[in-house]
Amino acid sequence: MTTRDELLRVYDEQLRTDAETPSQESVRLLGPLRLVTFPHGRGFVTYQDLDGADASTIRAWVGEALEHYRADPAITRVEWKTRGHDAAPGLHDSLLAHGFVADETESVMIGEPGPLDVDVPLPNGVTLRSVRDEPDVRAMAAMQDLAFDGHVTEGSAEPLLRRLALQDGMELWVAEHGGVMVSAGRLEPVAGTAFAGLWGGATLPEWRGRGIYRALTAARARSALRAGKTLLHSDSTEYSRPILERNGFVKVTTTTPYRWTRPSGQ
Repeated sequence: MTTRDELLRVYDEQLRTDAETPSQESVRLLGPLRLVTFPHGRGFVTYQDLDGADASTIRAWVGEALEHYRADPAITRVEWKTRGHDAAPGLHDSLLAHGFVADETESVMIGEPGPLDVDVPLPNGVTLRSVRDEPDVRAMAAMQDLAFDGHVTEGSAEPLLRRLALQDGMELWVAEHGGVMVSAGRLEPVAGTAFAGLWGGATLPEWRGRGIYRALTAARARSALRAGKTLLHSDSTEYSRPILERNGFVKVTTTTPYRWTRPSGQ
């Protein structure tokens, strides 16, 4: 399984299912769409493909999906996850017309964990460990918020704590210096598939470019191998993509999230 087309087929078949949303509260089906509700007011739209739908049908689905979430006042934000290889006529324009905003496009990377399982020298005083205790999880989530957005978001640790309570194999890894977390990422084995996911990789700006992300990735790859996983996947930024490519990962497609936020007072 080495060609891009083969990897993309396995990605579509094994990961674009319920495996994509393991901590969901509920799912409504709308044609091929899965309208997922997560805790803390988050909606998520995904699908395996769009069944050859034309622009008119897709536009109607977008409107109906948004009305589904608008009808629940607890939902404050919705992500519509798109993939670059899908046949989706008119989807971009329909999402924008309904108030969604396109976020940064990322590369979907797939590869074997073995080449990542290497010893990576760490800066002096930096150590790695996996964490599960609530104070550590909250500190990790706050650090990731700072690394991604420059500010801490209330409640960002709650999905991680909920996932850990499910005991579904998710692992949280952090790098620390002087007791302060400077980088983090998680490993998500996908039950019933060959895959584990590399997610949430974040490093504080002043610690980037020093091998810490590569070391965290190596630790997670090592754990995936112990779990019997033969493939890793990651939605990668332009910071992490070259690191994975150097270790044999293949860019099989792109993914762009479109985000809707409930206007205040509605």
